[in-house]
Amino acid sequence: MSAIRAVWKPVALVAALGFLYASVLAKLGQDWWTDENYSHGLLIPLIIGYMLWMEREPLRRGASRPGLWWGVAFITAALVALWTGTAGAELFVQRISLVLMLAGIMVYFWGFSLLRLTLVPLALLLLAIPIPAIIFNQIAFPLQLFASRAAVWVMRAFDIPVLRQGNVIELMPRGASVSKKMEVVEACSGIRSLMTLVTLAVVFAYFTSPGRGEGGSGETAERKGFIPSLRSYSFWRSLVLVVSAVPIAIVTNALRVSGTGVLTHYFGSKVADGFFHYFSGWIVYIFAFLLLLTLGWLLERAHKLAVPRERVLEEQRPAAPEAAKLREPSPPAVEAPVNVK
Repeated sequence: MSAIRAVWKPVALVAALGFLYASVLAKLGQDWWTDENYSHGLLIPLIIGYMLWMEREPLRRGASRPGLWWGVAFITAALVALWTGTAGAELFVQRISLVLMLAGIMVYFWGFSLLRLTLVPLALLLLAIPIPAIIFNQIAFPLQLFASRAAVWVMRAFDIPVLRQGNVIELMPRGASVSKKMEVVEACSGIRSLMTLVTLAVVFAYFTSPGRGEGGSGETAERKGFIPSLRSYSFWRSLVLVVSAVPIAIVTNALRVSGTGVLTHYFGSKVADGFFHYFSGWIVYIFAFLLLLTLGWLLERAHKLAVPRERVLEEQRPAAPEAAKLREPSPPAVEAPVNVK
C-alpha cells in the first residue's frame, strides 16, 4: 500500500501541473524550437534530468521538514502570477509562475532543504525562459552599437576607410565601385551567444565544481547542496565563471563583426553575406567556450598555488566517515587461552 502511495503522489502532481501549464509548456517548447536566441532551451530538460538523477540520493535525504505555510504562500503566488499572465497575455509572467510553482511544491511537501538542493536546476530553467521583447530590445540595441563601434575601431587600425551611422557601417571593398553597407542587426548583436554562454557557464561550473565525486557529489553535495557554501572556493569559482561569460560573449561577438568588416574590405561583400558569415558564428562561439575553459583552468592553477596541497586535497575529499571506518583494518582476533591440565 505504501508503494502505491509513493507512486500516486508524483503522478498526481505531474498531472495537475500538466493540466495547469499545458498551454504554457507548449508555447515554451515552440519558442525553443523556432527562436534561435533560446534554442539551447531544448537541452535544458535533459540537463536538469541528468543533474537530478546524479543527486538522487542527496535529494532523497534532503527531504526533511515540509514547510506547509511557506509552500502554500509560494503556490498561491504562482497561481496569481499564472492568472495575471493569462489575463494580460504576458507569456513571461506565466512561465515565471511555473518556476515559482515548482519551488512551492518542493517547499510544501519536502521543505526548504530540498529547495536549496535544486536551486541550480531552477536557475537553468529560468535562463531558458525568453525575456519580454521590451527588455530584450533594451539589451540587444546597446550590444549592436558596441559591436559596430568596435568594428570601426579595428578597421581604422588597419587603415580601412569606414563610416558608421548608428549600427550601420559603410566601407569600400577593394576593387569595388560601390560602397558596402553592413548593418549590425539584432542577430549579430551577440545576445544569442550571451544567453547560451551564460547557461553553458552554469552547467560547466556545476559539473567541474571541486569536491564532486565521480558518481555525483555524494556526501559533499548533501553537505553543501547544489550550491556550495558562500565561503568555499567552489562557490567563488562558479560565480567568477558565470559572471565572466558575459564579457567573453560580448567581446568575442565584437571580434566577429570586426573580422567580417576587415575581410569584406579585402575580399569583397560575399564574405559578409555568404557562408563565412554563418560559419564565423560557430567559430566565435567555440572560441568563447575555449576562453571559458581556459579561465576555469587558470582559477584551478591559482587556487593550487595559493593553497597548500594538503588543504586542497582536504577540500576535494568527500566527507564519508562511515566509509572510512569500514575501510579501517579490524584489530586481529585474540584467541582465548587454553588451559592445559
